[in-house]
Amino acid sequence: MPRSIWKGSISFGMVAIPIKLYPATNSKDIAFVTLHNSCHTRLRHRRWCPEHEEFVELADVVKGFEAAKGQYLVMAASDFGDLPVASRHTIEVTRFIDLADIDPVYYEKSYVLEPDKVGEKPYYLLKKALEASRRVAIAKVSLRQKELLCSLRPVNNGIVMSTMFWPDEIRSTDELNLPEAEVTISDQELAMANMLIDQLAGRFEPEQHRDEYRAALEKVIEAKMESREPDFAAPAPVKGKVSDLMEALRASIEAAKSASGARETEAAAEERAAAQPSPEKAPARPG
Repeated sequence: MPRSIWKGSISFGMVAIPIKLYPATNSKDIAFVTLHNSCHTRLRHRRWCPEHEEFVELADVVKGFEAAKGQYLVMAASDFGDLPVASRHTIEVTRFIDLADIDPVYYEKSYVLEPDKVGEKPYYLLKKALEASRRVAIAKVSLRQKELLCSLRPVNNGIVMSTMFWPDEIRSTDELNLPEAEVTISDQELAMANMLIDQLAGRFEPEQHRDEYRAALEKVIEAKMESREPDFAAPAPVKGKVSDLMEALRASIEAAKSASGARETEAAAEERAAAQPSPEKAPARPG
């Protein structure tokens, strides 16, 4: 069982719900280490002080704030731990809003909230109230020496907290070349694009998606361990460029229709196979 990374409570009006915080995700990235090319020995990353020309142990490392060029204020652990901020121990709900009002660019990381035994009833009262109102709760929480905006929403049989960036942490697009006002889209082009979207519309089913890069990299690692070349299928041929936008849209719609038809045929075949009664064993002939 994973260890909780934070303990505190959800403040819901006058109700306090004691909870523990657990990461909701687990990265599946393939980890690599750095080696010395000549001998393949794993390298050690150590802290070097150029002033004393020596390596520094972790126990001798402190945090510093650069007040001016080359001038630092040393920060003690008490400088962070004694801050009079309520969100250090409490997730105080301040507002309930529609989930669609939050632009996904604000989301950072998700955590699962687990209630203590005494907090189970108010925990699930909040969850059911969120489900009934179809809203999410907005609050603040302090994690790893930083206060974060966060949202609480019901997911499966619990409540998930998603930390969020502050508005001044979202980068502006003003400096990018995004000339929407200068681009003309015809009604026919928009209608064709909408038709393509309709052809590809559906529910989000994450289990239907696969990390192809990680799967290919795992094959490379497996092959190297067995001292052989990786066995890869030939990549799909690169499609030729279509200079005519309308022709590209038409071709895309036809391809989507064909793929959709193939999926429907396969699904129908599976339904027919599942509906057929299993053959009963023939009775043995009398001897």
